[in-house]
This record gives sequence, structure tokens and C-alpha cells, in this order.
Amino acid sequence: MPYPTKINPTTPTSSSASSVWKLKDNYIAEAGNNWPKIVTDLVGEYLVVAGGGGGPRDAAGGGGAGGYLAGTGQTFLLGQTYTVTVGAGGAGGQTSGTGFDSILSGSGLTTQTAKGGGRGGSSAGGDGGSGGGGRRGDSGGSGTSGQGNDGEDTNTSRGSGGGGGAGEAAGTDGLGYGGDGLANDITGSSIYYAGGGGGGEENSGFSPPGGCPGGQGGGGTGGTENSPPHAENGTPNTGGGGGGGGRYSDRRGGLGGSGIVIIRLNGTAASTTGSPTVTTVGSDTVYKFTGSGSITI
Repeated sequence: MPYPTKINPTTPTSSSASSVWKLKDNYIAEAGNNWPKIVTDLVGEYLVVAGGGGGPRDAAGGGGAGGYLAGTGQTFLLGQTYTVTVGAGGAGGQTSGTGFDSILSGSGLTTQTAKGGGRGGSSAGGDGGSGGGGRRGDSGGSGTSGQGNDGEDTNTSRGSGGGGGAGEAAGTDGLGYGGDGLANDITGSSIYYAGGGGGGEENSGFSPPGGCPGGQGGGGTGGTENSPPHAENGTPNTGGGGGGGGRYSDRRGGLGGSGIVIIRLNGTAASTTGSPTVTTVGSDTVYKFTGSGSITI
């Protein structure tokens, strides 16, 4: 009696045989990896981070971090395709822009939409996943509940505010500081994501006197009046906010860092698009998307 044809563990199929299987035949087939494998849904976790907000020029507030969403114990259904959208960072430089949303969607999964980070303020900071910081004398933007925190409010006696981060509001670590992000070990290593951008310097007569640090998790440092005059960009693929530009109109702000979507499964997907980076952690497979694509179970 012939043994069943070897079956790819990720490809659903069926097999049948006539007559009665002997125990020895069963044993030999399993030992040779020729026994039909039962294919099931996969279970895993995900991380969805949106693009960070950008910082504008001239003593501006820092950009807010991109929204941060994470989940565990998620069932990914056999035969279903899940769509991944990775948001770009917001514009920086002369003006600022809100970051773009990152999205994970598919059958059996509540669509996860991480909101782009709020722009840093040339006046008031913008709303977003986390809020952008306000320029001197203006309010910070609001963060999205469950995704991030508020940008920093300011007053006329001090410099510009930092952008909020996923882990804390801006200014928690000091005036003008971007809010820290959150650490996640979905890739097998603990990495911080979604830190807010630091506020830019108004001038030496205001507190804080220099460009302020961005939050842990990719937030860019704010620019200063002198050196360095230009703010740092948010780190790509972390959702970090861009730093606010330093004093004077040519002191440009930083770009928001692009977002990322990571999926970790207790098995191997059938196929992907968008060229994610694929690694293994123990028996799990990790798919890291830095650009839009899809994954089929």
C-alpha cells in the first residue's frame, strides 16, 4: 500500500487511502515525514506604530510620536490574507506635518489603526497618536487614548514644548523634553518605539536654554539658536517625532520617523508581499514590515 504524499505544513489539503493501515505503515510514514499534517490557524502577536509628526522651523514645538498599538493572543485564520499599511513620518523643515496612519486589518481581526503623530507647533501643537508640542506661549496637541500622550503646553517665559510619546506626556523628564516611548520585545529584543520630539530653542533668555532631547524611542532632538541650529529627524521605523527647529526662520525642524508593523506567529505564513524582514525567535516566526504589504496564513 503506498504512503500518503508528503504535505506542506502551510498548505491545506486532504488525503485518503483505501483498505486498512497497519501500525507499522503508520510509524514508517510518520518517521519519514510523509504523513498528512493537520493545518490549523496560527496564534501570535502584533505591533502597529504610525509615523511620527514633524517639527517646523524657528523655535518650534517638537512633533508627537506616532500612535502605538500592541496585542497578544491574536488568532490569524488559515487561508486569510492580512493587509499591512505602514505610515510615513510627517513633513519637517520649514513647516510641519502630521504623521501618517499605520494599519493592520484582515478577517477575524479588529482593524488596528495607529494614528499619525501630531505636528510640532509653530503656534499650538497638533493632535495625533501623541500630540505635538506648542511653541512658546501656546498649548500642546492631544494624544489619542490608548495610543499616546499629550504634547507639552508652554507659556511666555519659556521655550517651546516637546511632543508626547507612547509611554509618557512631553515634559515629564524636563522642560521641552519629548515624551518617552514604550519598549516591546516582539522581535526577541527589547526596543523602544514612539518617542516624542524635543522642543526647539527660543533664545538664551528662555528656559530651557538649548534644544531639548527627544524621547526614548526615536524622538529627534530640538534645534538651537547656534549649534546645532537644525533639529534632528525622528528615527525611521520607530514612529519618533521630529525635533522642533531652533530660533531664526532658517533653523529647520526635523522630519517625523516612519512607522512599522511587526507580526509574530507560532508558525510560518504561506506567503507575503511587500518584502518584510523575516526572522525566527525560538519556534516563532517574526515578520517586520517597514513598508506596506500583506501576509497570508
